Amino acid sequence: MGSPQTLSEADRRIVAVWAADCAERVLGLFEAEAPGDSRPRDAIARTRAFARGELGVAGEIRRRFVGGAAAREVSAPAAVAAARAAGQAISIAHMGAHALGAAAYAARSAGLAAPDRPEAVSEEICRQLGHMSAAARAALRQLPPVGENSAGPLGPGLLASGVLATIIRDLQAGLPDPDHPLPPRSKADQQDGTTEAQPLDVRVTKRPV
Repeated sequence: MGSPQTLSEADRRIVAVWAADCAERVLGLFEAEAPGDSRPRDAIARTRAFARGELGVAGEIRRRFVGGAAAREVSAPAAVAAARAAGQAISIAHMGAHALGAAAYAARSAGLAAPDRPEAVSEEICRQLGHMSAAARAALRQLPPVGENSAGPLGPGLLASGVLATIIRDLQAGLPDPDHPLPPRSKADQQDGTTEAQPLDVRVTKRPV
């Protein structure tokens, strides 16, 4: 029996659209630090191509670590989180739960880029929920709550601890109702033991695949 975090291939292609949008929202934060590194942008483009059915599952599973590897080439925490968002997005071909990972890292990146605005993370989560299709919402509601199933990225690990886990819990709580109120966040909630980056504008940049 497969993991409940996998989702069907059809559902993975649906949630990939949303995850690519989430990751692309903060792509500019990475590119400001590493303008010559196209790996996160390429990962997002391939995520969109996978969502359109233009790329197969097996090939994308083999390539899923390429986008996330760029996180090791930058030091600004917001840029690192933005690269990891792209890496999580392309990993959806392997397991659908990575969609929540992509969104969580994107919201984390937005928060790190605005250390004087504790509400930045909650605002990004609300935007993510508000821009989710009904089909993506239905697909993501099939996933187990973060931390309750070990057979996938929502199990014990980075996504199930600290700020990332809190973000994913907020996302999952908002799946039935996109207007679900989120709890206020303090500056300490954003830090999570990480040195924060200087504020950077979150830029939405889109290029064709």
